[in-house]
Amino acid sequence: QVQLVESGGGLVQAGGSLRLSCAASGRTLSSYAMGWFRQAPGKEREFVAAISWSGGNTYYADSVKGRFTFARDNAKNTVYLQMNSLKPEDTAVYYCAASKRYTRSGDEYDYWGQGTQVTVSS
Repeated sequence: QVQLVESGGGLVQAGGSLRLSCAASGRTLSSYAMGWFRQAPGKEREFVAAISWSGGNTYYADSVKGRFTFARDNAKNTVYLQMNSLKPEDTAVYYCAASKRYTRSGDEYDYWGQGTQVTVSS
């Protein structure tokens, strides 16, 4: 089992930045691909970004390309999502997740964090 705990969410004005962290316990993350997902009020969960086991490959949803950066530190068992130029439409609960596969599909992720709220004011 892997327990994932997100942190770093909060309230920020449009154009601002936040860095989300996701710390794992139970097992190391070195053999897992990781993903970030978000769920806004009234909307279904959507893919944000994915990173491979080594961190050498990343993929971003079109809505966040050029603004968000996904990084991982396997030694610290932690992944990060740097969010810049935030927009009101980025407002959502953000979740990190772990998968044995490098994938954009939430259905293929095995472990999920509890989520952290990001609110972007206009």
